[in-house]
Amino acid sequence: MGGLPWRWGATPEEAARDYPADSTLGVPVRRLTRAVDVAAPPERVYRRLCQLALAPYSYDWIDNRGRRSPRGLVPGADRIEVGQVLMRTYAVTAVEPGRSWTGIMLPRLARVFGPTAVTYAAEPAAAGTRLVCRLALGQRGPLDRVRGRALAWADVVMVRRQLLTLRALAEGDGRAGRKSLDEEW
Repeated sequence: MGGLPWRWGATPEEAARDYPADSTLGVPVRRLTRAVDVAAPPERVYRRLCQLALAPYSYDWIDNRGRRSPRGLVPGADRIEVGQVLMRTYAVTAVEPGRSWTGIMLPRLARVFGPTAVTYAAEPAAAGTRLVCRLALGQRGPLDRVRGRALAWADVVMVRRQLLTLRALAEGDGRAGRKSLDEEW
C-alpha cells in the first residue's frame, strides 16, 4: 500500500479496499489509490466524474491538446455506457450509475504503459463525498513493474490535479476560504 507514488490522499482503508479495476485485467496488479474529500453530495460528484467522457480535467496543456476542459456540466455527458471511451484513454467495462465507472486502457496505450484498469468512485462520506480513483497496473513481469513505477509517478501528479479540479467544480468555484488548486500540494 505504501505512500507516494502508490497512495495520495487515500486512507489506509481505501487503499486496502477492493475496487472493480482490481479484478478487471485478469492478471496480478499493483494498486494505486488517490482520493479527496468533496463537500458536495455523491450524486453531484458522480455527475462531475461523468464529465471525464469529454476531457481529462487535469493539466489541459498536456493531456487535452491545450483545450480547456469544460467547466459547466454538458447535457448528456452523465450517460456513461459500457464500451464508451473516456479521456481518449479508457474503454468503460462497468458502470454503477450514481456511484462509479470502471475502464480498461485502450490497447494502443497499454502497449506503452502496460495493462491498466481504472475505477473512479463517488463514495458517501460524513462531510459529503470521498472521490476515489483506483488505478490497477498489470504486473506480468519485470517490464510491467518498471513501467508501473514510472506511470505511478506521472499518475500521482496528473490525477491529483484532476481530482482537485473535479472537487472544485462539484463544490462550486469561488467559494470563500477554499484553497486554490496550486496551494493544495
